[in-house]
Amino acid sequence: MKKTRKQGGGRKKLKPEYDTGKNLKEQMESAVTFYDSEMSLQAIGDELGLNPIKVRKLLITAGVYESEVAEKVKNTFEEYRETQDYKNAILSTSSTLQLSKASVTSYLPYQKGVYFPSTASKEKISVGAERQRRYRAMKRWRADPTEENFWGVVLTYAGVKFKTYSGLPFSYEIKKGRNGEYTKELWIDRREKSKSLAWSSIVLALKNIKGEVVDRPKALGDIRGVTYIYGMFYRFGLIDVPDKVKEKMGHPKTHKK
Repeated sequence: MKKTRKQGGGRKKLKPEYDTGKNLKEQMESAVTFYDSEMSLQAIGDELGLNPIKVRKLLITAGVYESEVAEKVKNTFEEYRETQDYKNAILSTSSTLQLSKASVTSYLPYQKGVYFPSTASKEKISVGAERQRRYRAMKRWRADPTEENFWGVVLTYAGVKFKTYSGLPFSYEIKKGRNGEYTKELWIDRREKSKSLAWSSIVLALKNIKGEVVDRPKALGDIRGVTYIYGMFYRFGLIDVPDKVKEKMGHPKTHKK
């Protein structure tokens, strides 16, 4: 009598311990760490035993690689993706930009096996990728100091630990509205009731920075929540504080000018 095959059965994996997703994630985090130390794509590839194109794709997936071509491919692909499936969006992007299909694919993040840092919760983002994202957001704002680019900086620091002038720790979160977009309001967590901090207050304080060393929060203006803004700006590397205050606030872990 013929045996009935169990559902879900099939050929056993030759390497049951091999996890494609886990492998790609580890490669991505290693690539980001090397990239953070300013190694070239070729040097990273030599270190990881990968070709530079795969290294670039890993870095794009991590959200830390930027170039004019990468940005153009991403924007064009996403535009076509609104009305086409993945395969046809690649073909359309290839035709529009006069690039080979393989070239277009090489500038897009991995679809399977790894997370997308741009949409993943911060708990799933590697430390290196998170640090690179903050660094590049700040670099983008310094090159083009628009309000929109500064908002990008503030977004990347959500959940990061700060300290006030008196050394009290705090962090902030930014919630999304019903339309799925972030609201221009920060929610300060001070281990008690959350307090809201308006984006307009941050922008006002930014315009009030006079000189590198800012003696106290009120020097940024009589603004609601300026105590927290002071701590944020110090961590961002936008201001310096008196030496005696550094003992309570620590040293900012960020890239300065």
